[in-house]
Amino acid sequence: MAPLTQTALTVVTLAVMLLGLAGLILVIFPGLNIIWLAALVYGLITGFDWVSGVLFAFITLIMLVGNLADNVLMSTEARQTGASWLSIGVALVAGLLGSLFFPPFGGLIAALVGLFIIEYIRIRSWRQAANSMRGMALGCGWVVGVRIFFGLVMIFIWGMWAFIL
Repeated sequence: MAPLTQTALTVVTLAVMLLGLAGLILVIFPGLNIIWLAALVYGLITGFDWVSGVLFAFITLIMLVGNLADNVLMSTEARQTGASWLSIGVALVAGLLGSLFFPPFGGLIAALVGLFIIEYIRIRSWRQAANSMRGMALGCGWVVGVRIFFGLVMIFIWGMWAFIL
């Protein structure tokens, strides 16, 4: 590949990854998936060898763990405040739908409102429902930090691949 083309590809890939990283601030935005997809496209264009394949496998593993941690942290915080699994499930579905129809914050708002409504119907206490909603919101806060950490690690690994190897 010509040096100018390689440089352009690297700059575009890094820009997409940084966009994905910035998007991780939004709880419902799939920033880790965007960073992963940028690394995949980079690998498909430049070609994979044994070392880059291993690095991409690590990037993939981190993306999967990060996406799983996302749901686990939000659910755990809500569950610790007494929220039912039904409420958490409704919140996750509402969050997905809200993010599709009302981005960028519709998903977060829909998840919290969905959790509150189901919890209020279930236990008839707006205070306890609000407490469960607060727990999920706290979990969302933790998720942002964890996702940014995972995103930075993914970009660092890609950087080793692109700039050192």
